[in-house]
Amino acid sequence: MAVTSMANSSIRDFTKFNRMSGTFGASPYSVEYLVIAGGGGGSSNNGGGGGAGGYRSNVSGEASGGGGSAESAFSVTRGVYSLIVGAGGATGDQGSDGSDSSFGDFTSAGGGGGGGLNTAGSVGGSGGGGGGKNTVPDHVGGAGTTNQGFAGGDGRGGGSGTASGGGGGASEVGGNGIASSRGGAGGDGVASSITGSSVTRAGGGGGGINDTGSGGTGGSGGGGDGGNGSVAGTAGEVNTGGGGGGGRSGGVGAAGGSGVVIFTLAAQATATFSGGVTQTSAVLGVNRVYTVTATSTTSETVTIS
Repeated sequence: MAVTSMANSSIRDFTKFNRMSGTFGASPYSVEYLVIAGGGGGSSNNGGGGGAGGYRSNVSGEASGGGGSAESAFSVTRGVYSLIVGAGGATGDQGSDGSDSSFGDFTSAGGGGGGGLNTAGSVGGSGGGGGGKNTVPDHVGGAGTTNQGFAGGDGRGGGSGTASGGGGGASEVGGNGIASSRGGAGGDGVASSITGSSVTRAGGGGGGINDTGSGGTGGSGGGGDGGNGSVAGTAGEVNTGGGGGGGRSGGVGAAGGSGVVIFTLAAQATATFSGGVTQTSAVLGVNRVYTVTATSTTSETVTIS
């Protein structure tokens, strides 16, 4: 039977849908992000663990580093946005700081390098652990950055033993060294389910110790273990921003792990990356999740359309 009439309410709904459909899914697009900088390098020779790279997140219901809550909701319009994944810091007599990561205007600070023997840890996204100390007082860990990470632990000395501090992590401070016993543990990182499964990132590196005692364990989320005796420190895990482990007496430390940038974008939008970007993507519900694991220069971009 042919339809010869239509209720006024149906006509209004049809007209409203037609007006909406032309702009449905259009810019600006809501974006959730996770920006993690490179972890600091652990120091050699009774060295402090490297601090985790700074951790910033606006994922609803999750946390940023340093005890901060999720950052404000964010949306993007069509345009070009800067994109940098920071490298991990190198080891040395004083561990090097990790490099910053950024997505548009959001930048996370590289993790602080671990302190060498008789040297304080460096300030960073999370701070590096203080180096071992032949005498008291302690050598302090470096401070973390507000809403990105925590401070490193202190290096301790006294008697015949020295023990360095663990690097700070995104969710807790690094542990203090205990002379003639163990290096400080690296602080733990923060878990996120932005990719659809829970992954912990940005753990601090464990502190090294002289031949007596045990090296500090790396923090959960990619932190490397500290060295002791004949055991070398281990590197922070790549693409977590984990800090590198400090070295044993007379031994080298280990490098920090590289950072990562992860963001979500409405599936109907298009993201085009410059040539030096290494990334993968996957559809998750109505969004596509982009995981950027490397950028070859500090001028890489993503164009959103």
